[in-house]
Amino acid sequence: MHFKLIIALVEDNKTEKILDAARTAGATGSTVINQARGEGVEKSKTFFGLNLETQRDAILFLVEEHLSRHILETIADIGEFEKKPGTGIAFQIDVQDAVGVRHQIEQLTSIVEEEL
Repeated sequence: MHFKLIIALVEDNKTEKILDAARTAGATGSTVINQARGEGVEKSKTFFGLNLETQRDAILFLVEEHLSRHILETIADIGEFEKKPGTGIAFQIDVQDAVGVRHQIEQLTSIVEEEL
């Protein structure tokens, strides 16, 4: 079984909704890294020299490759990434190898067979 790593950088107030939606779409787990900071095309606004930035979370999903695109699109929809600039981004990268995922493989085998 081959995996992809989906990395989502999201506003912290949308983290729980994105986690729930990703699980519904086929993700079997996640890791959340709190208090990430990012900057897009436009610099964040300041008020009397203080930055006005929304807090961000980095969410990591190790997912089966046949389910990855659907999960990625679900994350983008729930996070409204294409509708509102600056709300977040998500991308996926290939995973060469992974250990400690036997329980995921057992759970995903029947699901992936149905997809194919």
